[in-house]
Amino acid sequence: MEAIISFLEQVSEFVWGPYMLIFLVGTGVYLTLGLRGQTVRKIGYAFKLLMRGRKKEQQEGEGDITPFQALMTSMSATIGTGNIAGVATAIFLGGPGAVFWMWITALFGMATKFGESILAVKYRETMPDGSFAGGPMYYIKNGMGDKWKWLGFLFALFAAVAAFGIGNTVQSNSVARAVERAFEIPYWVTGVVLAGLTFAVVIGGIKRIANVTEKIVPFMAIIYVLGALLIIFSNVSQLGAALQTIFQDAFTGTAASGGFAGATIIAVMRFGVARGVFSNEAGLGSAPMAHAAAQTKDPVKQGIIGMLGTFLDTICVCSLTALVIIMTGAWTSGQTGAELSTMAFSQGLPGPGGAIVGFGLIFFAFSTILAWCYYGQVAVEYIFGLKAVTPYRYVYVILVLVGAVIELDIVWTFSDIMNGLMIVPNLIALLALSPVIFRTTKEYFQSLPHKR
Repeated sequence: MEAIISFLEQVSEFVWGPYMLIFLVGTGVYLTLGLRGQTVRKIGYAFKLLMRGRKKEQQEGEGDITPFQALMTSMSATIGTGNIAGVATAIFLGGPGAVFWMWITALFGMATKFGESILAVKYRETMPDGSFAGGPMYYIKNGMGDKWKWLGFLFALFAAVAAFGIGNTVQSNSVARAVERAFEIPYWVTGVVLAGLTFAVVIGGIKRIANVTEKIVPFMAIIYVLGALLIIFSNVSQLGAALQTIFQDAFTGTAASGGFAGATIIAVMRFGVARGVFSNEAGLGSAPMAHAAAQTKDPVKQGIIGMLGTFLDTICVCSLTALVIIMTGAWTSGQTGAELSTMAFSQGLPGPGGAIVGFGLIFFAFSTILAWCYYGQVAVEYIFGLKAVTPYRYVYVILVLVGAVIELDIVWTFSDIMNGLMIVPNLIALLALSPVIFRTTKEYFQSLPHKR
């Protein structure tokens, strides 16, 4: 067993190694330049569109859910443990400077998410039951042609497997252990409750998932953000020094301090980029499956809304976590992961601080389970057809319970590999179809009144 785990870890390190990170960031840079920086320049316009996208009756075009619900569904999979444990891990391994490279990754990742969402809507299909389905496998098949269908199949296969792991059992396992530590409730009890709640939501399909995530995501994000802001403003005199440390260490590396072992400039960049990608999932190909279900007649509109997921996730939420960790001095403690974030919040906000992180992890993980159920459903439907959807949902719910009570070393590593392999077909499609992205975007903005 140890030999298998060791082998899978080596494969995972290769899949998520420097070549993959260069491929990811390089694609984002290429798309950003091809779009002439509009993904950064149009952030204000994106928020205007998002506010208009809240009510279904105000939307034009066809779709299953509102543009706002599509964004919340995609964000329910990204605003999660990556914002709490992932940021802490990046700082533990790379120091405060890693945060800067997370920002850079996010700014270019916005273009990747923008392109994914455009293609998802443009090449989506209407299913026999009237629902909409889209994502990398569909824009590969419908945009690149039949000779590339095998690439779409591979993406769907990788996504279906990853959904059972990183989106399901790994999340329920995290919740069960967090609840056991906080309330001494047995793993199996948490598993039963979590499986029941999951079943009640996912059996209703994307519409019910969207109805739940549009409430959970803003609620949990607001509580977490308010807690972080309270800590930051309580220590506002240290804000300037914290920002200076981030920018300085981004280009010089980080010297050893306290329990922190120090990091070279290469390590700072590597861990910042890697954790940024893990957090916002730009390029992974998961989010466009949610955006493909949005009610809209213009792919670019949904692309503009979709890119906000990366901005809100990394530039906003991850930054707040990082500032709390740095400003409280917890980053030199030698702790890492969720424990480091919990320590920082507890020091900055004695009493409720630790509870904010604990409950945040629980809500974040549950919302991730819901979103990835839909992603896996779209992938399974692509491979086997509509007849496979209902059996898939039942199996998914059962695995929520299983994940809560078993050790997941192999599952975590294997699903991590599948997650990484999803990226390859998706980025190939984004690069191949980039002329479509550029042309469609240019036509959209040329059609707008000059005042916009």
